[in-house]
Amino acid sequence: MIVDNAIYVDGRRSETPDSLEQAHEACRERDGFAWIGLYEPSEEEFESVAGEFDLHELAVEDAVTAHQRPKIERYGDSVFVVLKSARYIDETETVEFGEIHAFVGPDFIITVRHGKASELHEARERLENEPDLLRRGPSAVLYAIMDQVVDDYAPVSEGLETDIDEIEAEVFGGNAAVSRRIYALSREVIGFRRATHPLNGVLERLIEGEVYDLDPELQRYLRDVQDHALRVTEQVEAFRELLSNILSVNLTLVGLNQNDEVKKISAWAAILFAPTLIASVYGMNFEVMPELSWMLGYPFALALMVLTTVLLHRIFKKAGWL
Repeated sequence: MIVDNAIYVDGRRSETPDSLEQAHEACRERDGFAWIGLYEPSEEEFESVAGEFDLHELAVEDAVTAHQRPKIERYGDSVFVVLKSARYIDETETVEFGEIHAFVGPDFIITVRHGKASELHEARERLENEPDLLRRGPSAVLYAIMDQVVDDYAPVSEGLETDIDEIEAEVFGGNAAVSRRIYALSREVIGFRRATHPLNGVLERLIEGEVYDLDPELQRYLRDVQDHALRVTEQVEAFRELLSNILSVNLTLVGLNQNDEVKKISAWAAILFAPTLIASVYGMNFEVMPELSWMLGYPFALALMVLTTVLLHRIFKKAGWL
């Protein structure tokens, strides 16, 4: 589905063509470029776009099916870029991912979005308010998209960091059931890493001019984006290591708590065993026992039970088992 179709001339939006053919003709006649935005197009819907702008079939297949890792590839005079967008859902403590595929040619840029986390409205508004930047052509649009994607990673990192802080508090607060939450958050961090880590390679290839000739000013802008992306990548790696350490600490604390419980059970078992032993001895049906005919035999047996119970309780209490 085409969500926006515009022609930009000299850094400003000049018209909104009614069809792809008009867009292609207009950008050539007026020495501008076209920015066509699509959202989750079907294969049939994308055929007309691919045919009009002569897009490579392999790139078209990737753009329609989605589920790609961040990458950049060159096909003739155009490049194909895949970006993974992300947003943090606080209610469910999950990260929602989207994909943005961009076909960048000499006089056009086609963006294909998948998922709700791939909104580009802010990037388009920003560019239309900065004609000096937009005047640099389709590569400026690509920069703005990458800048927005990386900027959107910051709230995700903050949300994950807040969750990790909460998990730390739960672990040291004695909540043994926090292991499930640690595991779930680890999966979100791994998914976030898959979105952010390959992006550094994409930016590096763009900045070095391996696949696309960029304006020197845009290269400087992209270096700033790369710095932000590297910072996010470092945070994600730190999150992974921290969660691994938290899980190890939690398992250790759970083991210690279990040992404490075993100690308590063992101590009470020993305390209850002593009077049981005395009672079983004096409960045997032997005729010749020294205490059977003794007047104080019964009080003595009870006193012995109480004494051993109190003595064992004090011993275990002092040892920290109770």
